[in-house]
Amino acid sequence: MADLSSLKDLASATESQAPVHVRKVDAQGRSYATGKRKNAVARVWVKPGTGKIIVNGKEFADYFARPVLQMILQQPIVAAARTGQFDIIATVAGGGLSGQAGAVRHGLSKALTYFEPGLRGVLKKGGFLTRDSRVVERKKYGKAKARRSFQFSKR
Repeated sequence: MADLSSLKDLASATESQAPVHVRKVDAQGRSYATGKRKNAVARVWVKPGTGKIIVNGKEFADYFARPVLQMILQQPIVAAARTGQFDIIATVAGGGLSGQAGAVRHGLSKALTYFEPGLRGVLKKGGFLTRDSRVVERKKYGKAKARRSFQFSKR
């Protein structure tokens, strides 16, 4: 770069290179993504089908018994208006049920964008593609828990 006029050319060149999202599908016609939430990690496969959702070999309603967790799991599908169009297979490990439901939701959202890149805008606006990075704070020495102190007595 000899002078400032060449900077203008550089800026116009980078503006034209918007990120292009391509379809990522394996040989069986499935898209795969990993979702995470708290200490839970979910591996999610999405393929065209009848709307069956399997989590760790069980029907999702059996695995996530609470209706709130079932609703969390289905949010990306409802937001994308793709109810009953995809078969979803997920394996999830670590954490508790709430974290696992969030991990499956995150992985499902990512897998849907890989299968159908046009859904990215809707899912991004709904906040389903953002990884919730909050995790449990570690316990500190001299404390009862992460921040709780032992009971104080003057006498």
